[in-house]
Amino acid sequence: MFNLLSMDLYRVKRSKSVYVCFLLLAAATVLVYGIMWLLETPQGQEIALRIGLLVPQELTEAESILDGIDSLGFFRQICLDGGMYNVVFGIWVMLFICADFQSGFIKNIMALHQNRWNYIGSKIMTAWIVDGCYLVLHLLFALLMNRLFDDLTPYAGWKDILFYLSWVWFVTAAFAALIILICVLTRSVEAGSLAAVLLGGGPVVMVLYRVLNMFHLGDWLKYSIYLTCAMGPQKYTSVKNLYVYVVGFGFLILYTLIAGIVLKKKDI
Repeated sequence: MFNLLSMDLYRVKRSKSVYVCFLLLAAATVLVYGIMWLLETPQGQEIALRIGLLVPQELTEAESILDGIDSLGFFRQICLDGGMYNVVFGIWVMLFICADFQSGFIKNIMALHQNRWNYIGSKIMTAWIVDGCYLVLHLLFALLMNRLFDDLTPYAGWKDILFYLSWVWFVTAAFAALIILICVLTRSVEAGSLAAVLLGGGPVVMVLYRVLNMFHLGDWLKYSIYLTCAMGPQKYTSVKNLYVYVVGFGFLILYTLIAGIVLKKKDI
């Protein structure tokens, strides 16, 4: 498996998609920080009034948008709470997996590595490594933007950052495993893309959550990947906060096992 992992990591390093997807996350971060700078700072508000983005009556309300939000809270609002990160990361995972099937490269891999569990394990580990790099680099970029845009938000403590990033890493890796499962099952770019957008972005989960809540049956969906990312704790305050690790690790193992079983049963 580690030979496959080494090959996959080499392919990732040489691919364009992994850099393009990260640039999309970075661009969205710059855009949001730019808008908040226009709304929150005196210099920005002057420009916003001049270009018609704000009217004088809205100044007081605009100044309170970031009240009570630190740099970590703002980071999660930009990318994780609304699902943008999972959508972009899910699309990269889809491109990475489907490339093997579309090019026929999967046949060469299976000819050399007949144990299909090694293939799934390598893909999961590659996605997990890329996921960790994305999260860390994206957070560092967001902190840089915060500094460049006049410290819009106070900086979070390093303990809070480590706690948040560690459980989010598990949960987003579980989402990658779900996309890998869907791609292995369907071998379809379209299906993988729809899954990344509809499941990562939350439309399916939120519609189902609201419908079930009408009958008081929706609480279990709080443990879905999307709602765990959106509602999970930002700070460690009690043992109860550790449920996010159980959700992430549980779904990661579940989807990995199903993907391995599906690959073993399907013809290449």
